[in-house]
Amino acid sequence: MSDEGPERQATFGTDGSLETDTTPEATGENDFGERKAENETDGGYSRYAVSSLLQKAVRRSDEEVAAWAAWELARSGYAWNLWDRLNLYVVEDLRAGSDVALLVERYEELATERWEPDAWRGRLCAVHAALAAARARSTRESSNADAYFSAVAEERAEAFERGEKPDHDFPAGDLEAGGEFDVALDGHTGEGAKRDRGTRFFKLRGARVGPEGEDETSARWQRLAMALDDDVVYSAEELDHAVAPVDRDDPWTEPEEIGDGNGDGESTDGDADEGSDGSLTDFSG
Repeated sequence: MSDEGPERQATFGTDGSLETDTTPEATGENDFGERKAENETDGGYSRYAVSSLLQKAVRRSDEEVAAWAAWELARSGYAWNLWDRLNLYVVEDLRAGSDVALLVERYEELATERWEPDAWRGRLCAVHAALAAARARSTRESSNADAYFSAVAEERAEAFERGEKPDHDFPAGDLEAGGEFDVALDGHTGEGAKRDRGTRFFKLRGARVGPEGEDETSARWQRLAMALDDDVVYSAEELDHAVAPVDRDDPWTEPEEIGDGNGDGESTDGDADEGSDGSLTDFSG
């Protein structure tokens, strides 16, 4: 938001709504020629009610209601409230990965730094941002995840105090070497470093992606980079495994042995030739 805007002290009310001293932009008369009460919009509504309606409209993908609520807040001098809430809705009510976060940020920048937020252009930005949010995929996944993980944390702590095993645990469990998530304990971790899990372990196991796998160009680059490594020599089977996608239903299991490769730092006299498709073949030695 603009650094030139009026200063205000924001607090949170008992219902979780953001409160602030009424700014000059929010004073004056409403649509009926009456002096606006504190926290009243030009249409005669409570800004808290309109803000809550905006969130529910975004969550339920009601474009028209979302557009109106954003417009009402913007034209009534509560643009600061509007943009604060829209940015919250992006992380609370929309699916992760949505580009709406960038759109809302850009519209806010235009409405508050280039133009006046309650003027025509500012109101258009408010409507655009609300429509973009309402049209995005709605979900409560981040809030649900936070609530779930927090509840599990309490359950684990209470079970620990009782000296018992918790009825519910985190998805990653105990994160011990040799367990389901063993591959995560590579040389970047203390446990992995103690086990001398260096470049070979990371390239063959820790760097795998999926389940879609690397695209053709990326896989070619990875195979070539590994084959040209002066310190570690990989077998053809190891190169194949390094770029193979992980299993969709079992993404963490890795085979105990892969091919006939050597340990970190060891070398052979084998050479690899690049095929027409970027694959590496003709290992010898």
